[in-house]
Amino acid sequence: MPRPQPRGPPLPDVTETDDAFEVEIQLPGVKSKDIDVEANGQDLVVTGEFKEKERKGVLCHGTRRTGTFEYRLRLPGEVDAEKVTADMSAGVLTVTVPKAEVTKPRHIRITEINESGGH
Repeated sequence: MPRPQPRGPPLPDVTETDDAFEVEIQLPGVKSKDIDVEANGQDLVVTGEFKEKERKGVLCHGTRRTGTFEYRLRLPGEVDAEKVTADMSAGVLTVTVPKAEVTKPRHIRITEINESGGH
């Protein structure tokens, strides 16, 4: 009997800080070796596979996702692709994409000018 399959890629949470974008994707049961993360310019691509669990006996009912997935994200700003990191913990993939120096907010120091026109 065919079993229903969840449609589409896993939905991520994307957080932006002053220094980076953080992308979290829930991937329960997926091993890090079955995931590929690629950063190219402003594009982040996460691909992988939910593998069928080996089991003894016949599966009578199942809802576990199987098959490949792909998630593409265009980040709203320049990033430092050389410093992207990815960590997997408790079924959650966290990809940290640092912003390029040119897109980070910069604090501008205000210079006090006295009334005589000097600094």
